[in-house]
Amino acid sequence: MLNKRKKKATMEEKMNVLRAGVLGSNDGILTVVGVLFSVGAATSNRFTILIAGLADLVACALSMSAGEYASVSVQRDTEKSAVEEEATNLKNNYSEQINIVKQYYQNKGVSLQTANLIAKQLMEKKDRVATLVNIKHGINMGQYLNPWMAAWSSMFSAALGGLFPLVAMTYAPSNSRWLATILAVIISVGLTGMISAKLGKSNIKYAVLRNIVVGIITMAIHYYVGQLI
Repeated sequence: MLNKRKKKATMEEKMNVLRAGVLGSNDGILTVVGVLFSVGAATSNRFTILIAGLADLVACALSMSAGEYASVSVQRDTEKSAVEEEATNLKNNYSEQINIVKQYYQNKGVSLQTANLIAKQLMEKKDRVATLVNIKHGINMGQYLNPWMAAWSSMFSAALGGLFPLVAMTYAPSNSRWLATILAVIISVGLTGMISAKLGKSNIKYAVLRNIVVGIITMAIHYYVGQLI
């Protein structure tokens, strides 16, 4: 049972790292393209556009990394605190913890006899702390990824995502740079939408279309902001 739980936790951690990467990539694309369209609409100087885009790409990647690290660290600390609390509760008042588990299943509509049986079986297992943490705190142990893994995943994916529109805007021929950038953004956000939908087992077409629409709106808003400037 413990080996199965460890394997499940490892798989869940890998999936969460991938999810963090996909979200980071999508944010990197939209954040960088926002700056590129604003600056590109205000000036045609490629060097100015490149510097602005690079500065925003670095800032976005570092910001995503720091935010992800802080968020996951808080989640991990919460889990650690819950584990310590329930380990103490088991040591000090074992019978009360069994009653809590029993009451939990009764509240879900399970009969008293069945609830007693479930509680007894769960609390006799070695991972009974995980049972209490889940029932009392709503936390599935091992579902949170390593903060450093989340940070690195977000940083690199955000930088990689923002790189596509940046390269298109600064290196495409002058007469086609806008079209190249638009296509780069549409393809990039469409891809992140597809991957996120597969990971979340949701509607792929809807996720791709939603990301593309958001990308187009983002480009339009920032282009007209740049025109106003």
